Amino acid sequence: MTRKIIRTAQAPAPVGPYNQAIAASGQMIFVAGQIPLDPSSAIVGDDVSQQTTQVMANLKAILAAAGATFSDIVKTTVFLANMNDFAAMNTVYSQYFDESSAPARACVEVSRLPKDVLVEIECIAVI
Repeated sequence: MTRKIIRTAQAPAPVGPYNQAIAASGQMIFVAGQIPLDPSSAIVGDDVSQQTTQVMANLKAILAAAGATFSDIVKTTVFLANMNDFAAMNTVYSQYFDESSAPARACVEVSRLPKDVLVEIECIAVI
């Protein structure tokens, strides 16, 4: 895979563990939105930090099955049930990405998530 971080002073600088854009070439992996279910389909955690940790574990497992790692992710989308949970989610999320090479990211509040969980994350990786 080739991967190039895109940065310009002509747009706002990132305010977290993400970059403005990533140019990538190679085989693309589209990972479906992951919610905080363990492999037995039980919901894990009662707060957004615990749930984000499980979501990231799910993403890691799926990426590994595809021969990829977090460093291969070029884009994530984070769905939160409550934007007030952004800081707590971001604290956990930032443990998985170095700010200088983090993927592009969008984060939105939604009215409801499957099984009434607090967070869902999907990603695109390129290997």
